[in-house]
Amino acid sequence: MHVYLPGYESQPGGPTISELATVEDYYQIQKWLSLERVVVVQPNAYQCDNSALLVALGQLGLNKARGVAVVTPETPQAELEAWHSEGVRGARIMDLPGGAQSCADMALIEPRIRELGWHMMVQFNGHHLNDHLTSLKHLKTDFIIDHIGKFMDPVPSDDVRVDEILRLLDRGNAWFKICAPYETSLVGGPDYSDVGAVARRVIEHAPERVIWGSNWPHVGVPRSQYPNDAMQLDVLRQWATQSECKKILVDNPARLYGFDVNLALT
Repeated sequence: MHVYLPGYESQPGGPTISELATVEDYYQIQKWLSLERVVVVQPNAYQCDNSALLVALGQLGLNKARGVAVVTPETPQAELEAWHSEGVRGARIMDLPGGAQSCADMALIEPRIRELGWHMMVQFNGHHLNDHLTSLKHLKTDFIIDHIGKFMDPVPSDDVRVDEILRLLDRGNAWFKICAPYETSLVGGPDYSDVGAVARRVIEHAPERVIWGSNWPHVGVPRSQYPNDAMQLDVLRQWATQSECKKILVDNPARLYGFDVNLALT
């Protein structure tokens, strides 16, 4: 999820902030969905200024929250270590308009975060996967393929680029995030069957490498098109079995982000 806090303005290069989304607001979503832990991802609006992210992590608490920040090749190592102590465990890469750091920066950023054990959260148009394959294969850190591969427009589950995603997962340091099917689906909800076909294939192939995200507060679509958060979680339960859901919602993020693995799925 993302936060937009009072007193923190959008930065040059990023989208404007249409409305706030605070930790207090998210607690309502968390309670509604019976979620106990959270990963806060730096939104594009703040670009390389991670101040609001760090404030949110402090409010949420290290025992229940982790963060994914924007890291640049110039970010001082002492600053990265300080962020680590506050719960940051990943660097965001977004090769789409508004992204603060693109795939071209991965090779420079990876050495900065490797010794901390962080991962990269990588988002791009899945149609361009082949442009990034070589760079992804050279990563020694863990990395997440974000937003169900973000194929714009959706592709069939047997697309050769989906084959490549499965091969990346089999290498052992790649993860796949089920998140925001409403952003790319052409058929829409409640089933998102076009995007779901890819999600189902990946889950069936490597359920131990899949995680889930709410993408709250859904700023990628107009306010009138915001999805129902409970239905977004229900969609996962259509795509995965109960045992797979436990891996995706509990075991896998616990392993990736260093949470208590003994927390039960509610």
